[in-house]
Amino acid sequence: MTRTSPRTSPRSRRRRTGAVGALLATAALLSVGLQSGPAAAAGKADPGALPAKLSPSERAGLLRDADAEKARTATELGLSAAEKLVVRDLVQDRDGSTHTRYERTYDGLPVLGGDLVVSKSEAGRTEAVAKASRARLAGVGTRAEVTAKAAERQAVGLAKADGATRTDASARKVVWMGHGGAPVLAYETVVGGLQKDGTPNELHVVTDARTGKKLFERQAVHNGTGNTQYSGQVTLGTAQSGSNYTLSDTARGNHRTYNLNRGTSGQGTLFSGADDVWGNGSPSNLETAGADAHYGAALTWDYYKNVHGRSGIRGDGVGAYSRVHYGNNYVNAFWQDSCFCMTYGDGSGNAKPLTSIDVAAHEMTHGVTSHTAGLIYSGESGGLNEATSDIFAAAVEFHAGNAQDVGDYLVGEKIDIRGDGTPLRYMDRPSRDGASKDAWYSGIGSIDVHYSSGPANHWFYLLSEGSGKKTVNGVAYDSPTSDGLPVTGIGREKAALIWFKALTTKFNSRTDYAGARSGTEAVAAELYGATSAEYKAVQDAWAGVNVGARPGGGDPGGAVYENTADVAIPDNGAAVTSDVAVADRTGNAPSDLKVGVDIEHTWRGDLVVDLVAPDGTVFNLKPFSSSDSADDVRTTYTVNASGERAAGTWKLRVQDRAAQDTGYINSWKLTFP
Repeated sequence: MTRTSPRTSPRSRRRRTGAVGALLATAALLSVGLQSGPAAAAGKADPGALPAKLSPSERAGLLRDADAEKARTATELGLSAAEKLVVRDLVQDRDGSTHTRYERTYDGLPVLGGDLVVSKSEAGRTEAVAKASRARLAGVGTRAEVTAKAAERQAVGLAKADGATRTDASARKVVWMGHGGAPVLAYETVVGGLQKDGTPNELHVVTDARTGKKLFERQAVHNGTGNTQYSGQVTLGTAQSGSNYTLSDTARGNHRTYNLNRGTSGQGTLFSGADDVWGNGSPSNLETAGADAHYGAALTWDYYKNVHGRSGIRGDGVGAYSRVHYGNNYVNAFWQDSCFCMTYGDGSGNAKPLTSIDVAAHEMTHGVTSHTAGLIYSGESGGLNEATSDIFAAAVEFHAGNAQDVGDYLVGEKIDIRGDGTPLRYMDRPSRDGASKDAWYSGIGSIDVHYSSGPANHWFYLLSEGSGKKTVNGVAYDSPTSDGLPVTGIGREKAALIWFKALTTKFNSRTDYAGARSGTEAVAAELYGATSAEYKAVQDAWAGVNVGARPGGGDPGGAVYENTADVAIPDNGAAVTSDVAVADRTGNAPSDLKVGVDIEHTWRGDLVVDLVAPDGTVFNLKPFSSSDSADDVRTTYTVNASGERAAGTWKLRVQDRAAQDTGYINSWKLTFP
């Protein structure tokens, strides 16, 4: 290996300063400070850190307790008198620790993007606080310059521009904190009607109440003994009513399945019959799709309850409901919070209803996400939302053990949505579908959330099964890594447990890929220890999809050019640079140029990190992220710099874009493989 260094000044380790609470620093120490320890043999999770299996009444009691204490909690957190906490969800670990998720109001107005999670020990001591936004919630006037009607007109115009029909709208005044900056008085308008493909429309548009500028928009409708079409003959939970039976599962929160009979509105008609036999395995029998949907809902309920201790989507023991035969030739399925229901179309030619096990689990999991982390269905958080549904769709399918629809790491392989027999998505190598991404890159938040889900799906496969070629249940997989290094899997059950606990205790509405890594690392440390094989595998799997680096850097070798001189980063100030001179190379830089970054900082989400080529071309390595509260940036990025001359002065440019936290560039290096 060739190594040159333009500067050789000693590295000074400064004491970190800044207004970062010790509670938040704890998780960062687990994910950064302990990661270099020797990996222990793979073992069992710490029993106390596992999710407790709460009955609906036990959970309701804990929620009442949290609600009674919310004013005291607000005071402990230093919230202003105008801020009030609203309890949204709560999970408990077996050791008695609780993780309570709150929304906020300000002068009585809902705060969008102001959610937070407070983790307490069994003794009631606050141990961690995770906020979706670090901005101070103060000084927001509640008098609007723009009318609600104007906001509604703007939102309806946006919906119609996307092809929506039968539009109607209703606006409410809110405080907007979803952008990571200072809070803004705004309107949130929800536009109803139908989208251009016939899917119900629930377009949310946020409008600045002072200027009338659109701040944000998102779509809230998430697409995505019975003789079933996909799962063979199965046992269904039903109820007897007089001489008839209905598809009402009294053992699972009274989940019911309805027939829309090609309609696009209303609840539909509850499936009923005299013989308690449903369908004949053919789509021409309308009961068949009902049996598939009902079965998928039961499997999903059982998985969440028996594996993760969650009784139903909301954890309250109440079942959602399913609607089948939506529209005519409708090739989709979707979850709606507004009706607390799943809806399934019949596919092309009404011959392939979208009611397979994984599709049912995918849609119900959108509901779980909505009632836990609440990942916004846009940007990187939207990709993580979609990935969460794919991850648990696979987990449910494997857990079901159905011989007709065996577990796999394919999404929608039974429904033939493309018409060519191929799955909708692949988890081992997402790019196989032609659109999904295998690895993270700086612009991934700007693409469709079904495709930006790829890196998280890929991470789950790598963590479960490892990299390279493997056959599972007769399906052949071949999973690469973005850094070219192998990943050793820890098993699907452990991988799903880590993701579920991160979803319910670490993630928030604005979690991005960097936040997902820090959240899953923290959970792996809680469950298995920060020196465990499981913890290292979580890191390696994220590095395998280009979200951060491996412990120790995982340097694959090559010519290294490094700058080890410290450069202070001004708090919320101007950008600073550190130079590396490359003088002994000819031709262009490689397509896999490695950029190793070592930055000490007390809140890495504040930082924007760029690589600047000798001719001034900028490659963004790390965007700003107010939800990434961990310390430090110690990561190796891969950049396609093949369009740049190799020789010249390369710069690492770093800017701190938020107040209260400080740091410095410790070192950085370029590796030419």
